[in-house]
Amino acid sequence: MPSSPATPSANAGRHRGRRAPSATRRIATRASAAGATLALPVIGATATSAFAEESTYTVQSGDTLSTIAMEQDVEGGWTALYEANKSVIGDDPNLISPGEELTLDTASADSGTSTQTTTTTQVSTEPSAVMPVSGGTPTAGYEASGSNWSTGVHTGQDWSVPVGTTVKAAVDGKVVKAGWDGSFGYEVMIEHADGDYSMYAHLSQIDVSVGQTVDAGDRIALSGATGNVTGPHLHFEVRTTPEWGTAIDPVAWLRGYGVDV
Repeated sequence: MPSSPATPSANAGRHRGRRAPSATRRIATRASAAGATLALPVIGATATSAFAEESTYTVQSGDTLSTIAMEQDVEGGWTALYEANKSVIGDDPNLISPGEELTLDTASADSGTSTQTTTTTQVSTEPSAVMPVSGGTPTAGYEASGSNWSTGVHTGQDWSVPVGTTVKAAVDGKVVKAGWDGSFGYEVMIEHADGDYSMYAHLSQIDVSVGQTVDAGDRIALSGATGNVTGPHLHFEVRTTPEWGTAIDPVAWLRGYGVDV
């Protein structure tokens, strides 16, 4: 959304705060071969200790791999988390179930599989996403506060760019919305393999259709100034569902994919 719009309309600035981590989320420690469970950190532990530990996470209702990776600061982001837990999750990274125990030690998982293939080592070194626009000036950031938005909080990241700037799919996915959305103007929404959704708003032109599959870097639209704005810019938002009210930090999300924002 814009950083300094005129008096907002009742329909304008449909923004909301960060999805609070569930109070039931927890970090556990995996029991050693001797049957003991130790709390982290272990004071005085040595490399030869018999109690090798590995931090784990218990999946809660509403979790996605992306949000887990961000909230637990997983090295390599959600893709590394998925590769480290593929034997638990299965072939579809969208299908994680409450109660599943996931390892957060992606570095250890990589070293254990490096003799088989080189695929997993590429996860944490090769960015799998792109910036949605190039050459833009960051304006209103995620959770910026003020009277510019009806809820008092901004839910995405804005970049000031001229009308007609190419807007790219940040990550591979499938288009689930392409059209008008009130104060957001013309927008495109893409569903991704991590279970999250990226949204691109205030567009002047849409170049994709619902159901279309896109790759990271594909042109999906042109930036504009449609909807509730005071100037041309791209509003980039990431949600855990396609519904309004489930936004997460889009900059942290991009960094989880290896993008230097």
